[in-house]
Amino acid sequence: MLDNQLLKIAQDFGSPVYVYDAEKIENQYKRLTSAFKNVKKLKINYAVKALSNISILKLLKSLGSGIDTVSIQEVQLGLAAGFSPDQIIFTPNGVSLDEIEEASKLGVKINIDNLSILEQFGTKHPKVPVCIRINPHVMAGGNANISVGHIDSKFGISIHQIPHILRIVENTKMTINGIHMHTGSDILDIEVFLYASEILFDTAKQFKNLEFIDFGSGFKVPYKQGDIETNIEELGKKLSARFNDFCKSYGKDLTLAFEPGKFLVSESGSFLTKVNAVKQTTSTVFAQVDSGFNHLIRPMFYGSHHDIVNISNPKGRERFYTVVGYICETDTFGNNRRINEINDGDILSFKNAGAYCFSMASNYNSRFRPAEVLWYNNKAHLIRKRETFEDIINNQVEVDFTSKKETVLAK
Repeated sequence: MLDNQLLKIAQDFGSPVYVYDAEKIENQYKRLTSAFKNVKKLKINYAVKALSNISILKLLKSLGSGIDTVSIQEVQLGLAAGFSPDQIIFTPNGVSLDEIEEASKLGVKINIDNLSILEQFGTKHPKVPVCIRINPHVMAGGNANISVGHIDSKFGISIHQIPHILRIVENTKMTINGIHMHTGSDILDIEVFLYASEILFDTAKQFKNLEFIDFGSGFKVPYKQGDIETNIEELGKKLSARFNDFCKSYGKDLTLAFEPGKFLVSESGSFLTKVNAVKQTTSTVFAQVDSGFNHLIRPMFYGSHHDIVNISNPKGRERFYTVVGYICETDTFGNNRRINEINDGDILSFKNAGAYCFSMASNYNSRFRPAEVLWYNNKAHLIRKRETFEDIINNQVEVDFTSKKETVLAK
């Protein structure tokens, strides 16, 4: 999208506001499917947790995507968006058996990453096919918080516990229809990913009724000029060849599945904020915006980088600013950033704001969550209204402290 289009959206819908470019999402989806065009059966399951707006889900459904869900609420959201149960895989962590059974009743694919839950579910529902999430003990991803395949991770069943899985399957007579892994986010080293894939192939050999192998995702996107990213085309070429060879040795064509979230939607997003004030201190010039980590927590939570652009003054001379929010906490979006000169009322655009941004927003400090807009077919479509005070208090129940009844004790 062009800056003048973003400025018009800020004028029309107010700020702060999240904006998503549908064309970018479509291009990323096509890029991924094209990279794996030599695989006979490919399934992309969009990770709903990245950006769960129902209009985004419908857009991805129109492209042929399925969805990966991690809560019963995301399953219900997917069904509401028009996905059929067979297009939804439920990949929770740490949930109760009750929640897994609730998802199973809805007919979606089940993915289990706990030996105890696997045995309980298989004992009660041996005729329901189940996918198993494996922990390959491979460290991948650029941050300890987003690397989930290492030995100390809470995710997945250890590859060293495969004999336990096989015993449960034999005892319960359940069917394992898929093998799954997810090593982490921001994967740069393709060879590490391929190494983990070999572990998954070795595991898959031990299950005779598989329909698919799910390799997770975690592909890195560029966050700033000159930033490196996962080479999807190279990965597609190498993994496709290896996958096709495995299918030949396995004896049938399996489906190769991925569950990308960030890769599909991150670069589509822009977060627009208005500058409330420019504040000069003894050592720093602060640009104070009408938002905070209640709307965009990733820089404070993960240390993530989002380019910040002054779209109101794109030709202004560059100065150094520290961009901060209006929350009563230290909510710094960027330290000493070179940004075109900022004045009160300017609109700043935070890039790469499509994934894990609005979906992690809150009402901290009793602030309203922002609106969301989808830029589709050269037109801005409001896909979520800005919250109001009524939304804040809607589910709160007031206690009447003015009514005091005297209690008379019986003698």
